[in-house]
Formats: sequence, C-alpha cells, structure tokens
Amino acid sequence: MNRFRSIYRNCLVLLLGLGLAACAPGSLPLPGAFVTAEPSALPVGLTQPPTMVQLTMPPSPVATARPLPSVAPVATLAPAQLGVLEQQQAVLIELYRRTNPAVVSIDTAGQHPPIEGAPTPEQAIPFAQGSGFLFDDQGHIVTNNHVIEGGVTFQVRFADGSIALATLLGADPGSDLAVLKVEQLPTGVAPLPLADSRTVQVGQTAIAIGNPFGERNTLTVGVVSGLGRSLRGPAASQGGRFAITNIIQTDASINPGNSGGPLLNIRGEVIGVNTAIRTDSGVFAGIGYAIPSNTVARVVPTLIRTGHYQHPWLGIGMRDVDPLLAGRLQLPVQQGVLITSVQQNSPAEQAGLRANTLSGNDQSQAAPTNGDIVVAVNGQAVRSGDELVSYLEQQASVGETVTLTVMRAGNEQSVAVILGSRPEQ
Repeated sequence: MNRFRSIYRNCLVLLLGLGLAACAPGSLPLPGAFVTAEPSALPVGLTQPPTMVQLTMPPSPVATARPLPSVAPVATLAPAQLGVLEQQQAVLIELYRRTNPAVVSIDTAGQHPPIEGAPTPEQAIPFAQGSGFLFDDQGHIVTNNHVIEGGVTFQVRFADGSIALATLLGADPGSDLAVLKVEQLPTGVAPLPLADSRTVQVGQTAIAIGNPFGERNTLTVGVVSGLGRSLRGPAASQGGRFAITNIIQTDASINPGNSGGPLLNIRGEVIGVNTAIRTDSGVFAGIGYAIPSNTVARVVPTLIRTGHYQHPWLGIGMRDVDPLLAGRLQLPVQQGVLITSVQQNSPAEQAGLRANTLSGNDQSQAAPTNGDIVVAVNGQAVRSGDELVSYLEQQASVGETVTLTVMRAGNEQSVAVILGSRPEQ
C-alpha cells in the first residue's frame, strides 16, 4: 500500500508541475495547440475582434554557405550636377525661414444656442480655420473675409507655437479681405512686405504658405498661371453679383485652410492673398486664386482706420459685347459693355446713362438694342465688364468724376459720372 501511495504522490507532483509550466509567463504553446491572439494595432475608429490562430514551431535556421558579395550604395549625384537645383533649393529654404514666422493659423469661433444644463447661456464653438499674415509691426493680421465671417471670437497661432486672442478690426466682402489685431507679437516676428502686383508676370515662381487641412505652416511651390481673373463677389442689393477683379491665378497647391495666407514671389514679397480654388471635389485641382497685393494695399489701411471700405459704384447692370452678340443685336461695335439696367438714384441714373429696353437684350432674339455701350473710361479702352470694374477698383475712388465714352444710337458720346459708394449688402 505504501508503495502505491508513493507512486500516486510522484504522479501528482509531476502533473502539477506540468500545469504550472504551461501557465508560466513567457511559456510557448505546444505545437498544434490553439491560443487566443491579442488584437493588432489599428487606426483610431477601427476595431478588430480577437482571432484564433494556430502557432507552429519555426524551422531551425540554416547556416549560409558563404557571405553575399559586397555591394556599394547607389552613387549620389555630384555637386557639379546639382548647381542650379541646389541654388533653387537654398532659396526656398531661406525664404521659408524668413517669412514663415509672419504666417499664422486663425481659428474662428461662433455662438450656438444655449445648451440645456450648461452653466453659461451660450458657448463659443470653433467652426472655421484659415491662414493669415502679419501686415505691420502693430499686430495687424490680414486674412480673408470668409475666414472670419460670422465669427465672434478669434485666436491666432504663430509659427513658434504661441497663441493669442485677436480682435476683428474690419472686413470687406467686396474684396474678401479682413483685418485682425493681436496685442502682442512673439519676439523677432516681422511683417511681410507687399510687392507691386502690376509687375507680376505669368510664369514667375509663386510660393504659398498656409495651413491646408490644419497642417500648420505648409509651403507649396508653383507658378503664376494667369492674371486678370475674376471671382464672384457679394450679391448686389437688386439682384446679380459684384465681381472681385484682378485676381491672380496660380498652380501652387492651395487647399481648405490656405485661405488668407500669403502668395509670395521668390524675393519673399506678398503678391497676393490666397482666397479660393476651382474644384469639383473640394480639393485642389490645379487652379488657385489670390487677391492681388495692390488691392491689399488699397483696402487694408482703410479697414484698419474705419473698419469698412467703400467701393466705387456706377449702379448699372451690364453684358459683355463680343462679335457674335454684336451681329445678333445689330450693334455698332464689336466689343464693349452694353448697359442692361440702371438702378434708381444711382450715379448712372443721375448722369443720364441709358439702359437697353428692347427685347433684343435676349441673346436668343435678333433685334436691335437702344442701350448705351461703354467703350472707354477716362480714355482707356473697355472691352468687358471686368475691365470696367477693374479700372474703377484700382484707379478710381468714391466721389471722383470719371468720363465714360459710350456708343448711343450709333454715335459716340462722353458722359461724366460722379462715382458713388457701393450699397451695403
């Protein structure tokens, strides 16, 4: 009996030892055993339940008979081959180093209705993010009107990581420009200089710095793709829309969040304020638009002083004249601006400008028109409505008298118009 008890105790100890060994930290499962694997790391928002996998013992490594032959790394390009490219690269690196501190990220917050149970009647919530740049050494920051529109609270993030609350000084939907002000600047941050946008040429290098999709202080490079473009501006009080003219077109990558940031030349001067892209998908498709620096130079100082900007105004509706339309409507000129409407009590009405009243204003009908056709302003030829508005915006002011050359009943006449201020939208 004692002999059987001894054999039983030895077997029990052996079984307990095997059980503890199987549960010990770091022990390996036996070949062919099934174990539960831990979930692998997945991107946030994704989940993956534990899976059952079968583990097998890896094969024993086999010694290599002899080492592989030595191979030198791929040869790099010689400095002599990189001369021009290295110079271009050095320019971009230095340009970014100098200008980037003046480029900021802007967070715009609005108000939403009271939240039930909230300790305060209203809470500010962020709803827009864009870019801007330091305009002068007094803390004035230029951005787009559409970046701050509808906001009540604004904060500015500088490249060094510092954050400051900002005050809205003024905004102008007619140029899509706005000015914020901060009370203190980070040490060493200087404003960006403005270029003369009249000297900008198609083909020159264009550099955009901004915060696309919130990716702070991003640099992209392209060229100026076109000049004299127009964008749809704010709605007119009596229908239609005012145009934002003299727009610079670029292929430097611009995406949501770039709005309000600077478009620079290779000297580090601001040639424009990035404002819009042309897209069908919501992301950049190769065409971006910037408000020209000369518009910034005209509008921003006034926004700083008064909070708003007055745009010169004639008070007319218009249609571009081209050879096809001229033939259809039996017009005396091949290009110009046909006046289609004159607003009551406008500068145009007071000056006696005439709008077309015949059905021939409809392109589908071949009938004559009796409206004035503007062909020049202050002696400068006018071939389209954009050219007329561009001249008024860049070279005229509210209260100034301009002379329009018009074709009326087949005869050329001069009409003096005292420019008014565009009605509030």
